[in-house]
Amino acid sequence: MRILIVDDHPIVASGCRAVLADEGEIEILEAADAEDGECVFIVERPDLCIIDINLPTVSGFELARRILERAPEARIIMFSMNDDPAFAARAIECGAKGYVSKTGDPDDLVEAIRAVGGGGTYLPTAIARSIAFAGPTLAQSPLSKLNAREMEILRLLSAGKSLSEIAWLVQSSYKTVANTSSIMRQKLGVKTSVELVRLAIDSGVA
Repeated sequence: MRILIVDDHPIVASGCRAVLADEGEIEILEAADAEDGECVFIVERPDLCIIDINLPTVSGFELARRILERAPEARIIMFSMNDDPAFAARAIECGAKGYVSKTGDPDDLVEAIRAVGGGGTYLPTAIARSIAFAGPTLAQSPLSKLNAREMEILRLLSAGKSLSEIAWLVQSSYKTVANTSSIMRQKLGVKTSVELVRLAIDSGVA
């Protein structure tokens, strides 16, 4: 199995190699950001992708969207420091087949690779239980009101990017990004971009 790991921390890839050392014939491919990750995927066509949500430029959500747009059959596991069930739910909405928290049991990653690599899906038991029993709590989260593209634009706004920069990063037009920003303010009940950024920070998006 050929696995592409997209993470900007080399120690993560090294850790994955160590965890997977006993898993038989596995070739690890690496990329440090979404742009490199997309290029490696196009050239190498790995069997499985493990993508960190928080990448330096656009997020792992955006990279997953690009990969799945190009190859709908791609098998993707999202990897994050955040164990908020809203992020796991968003990963599933993006088309990922698995979600693993970096703060969880290292065996979770191995199990996710086995499950998703075999054509299935995977969520750690604790996160799956949180989603199942979150109910109204998850629905009340500000994040639950936003789709994947809106989440990406919100994250980039909170990183200090201008609308023009965001349009270039997400491969869209300025007008589309400006309209999306306006729609987000309406959805979240805020009036300015400053309030949007504050909400992003409070919600753990930034």
